Amino acid sequence: MQVKVQVKRMRPEQDADLASPKIMSQQAAGFDLCAAVSEPLTLQPGDRQLIPSGFAVAIPPGYEGQVRPRSGLALRHGLTLLNSPGTIDADYRGEVKVILVNHGAEAFVVERGMRIAQLVIAAVAQPVLVVVDELSTTERGSGGFGSTGLGQ
Repeated sequence: MQVKVQVKRMRPEQDADLASPKIMSQQAAGFDLCAAVSEPLTLQPGDRQLIPSGFAVAIPPGYEGQVRPRSGLALRHGLTLLNSPGTIDADYRGEVKVILVNHGAEAFVVERGMRIAQLVIAAVAQPVLVVVDELSTTERGSGGFGSTGLGQ
């Protein structure tokens, strides 16, 4: 089944030069999002910045948008996204923005049109939560972080 997501350019006159979100290979899961900055923006190590994409989306009910980091930027420059994956709810119609953070050792310059993140559209379930006095038991129980061990 093909899901249709409407995409709107936020500032058509200013951002006509920006590429629409697009999939870069035939079987890629995510649409690349570009930086809609008006001038180059430098992220020093440890800095974070909210970067506009220049686009809004209308995601259909039963789906969400997941904004995720680009692996090449993470590997080569230590750039990733805070709040990752960021969720775009089906009823949100504002501009898609990316919280970019520099975990690298060197400053990084974000330039206009640079591919900075990816948007994955995924189905979501809206289960009914039922408050109970007791939960069913499992072998793991309430064991939390690291409770299943590190090795094989």
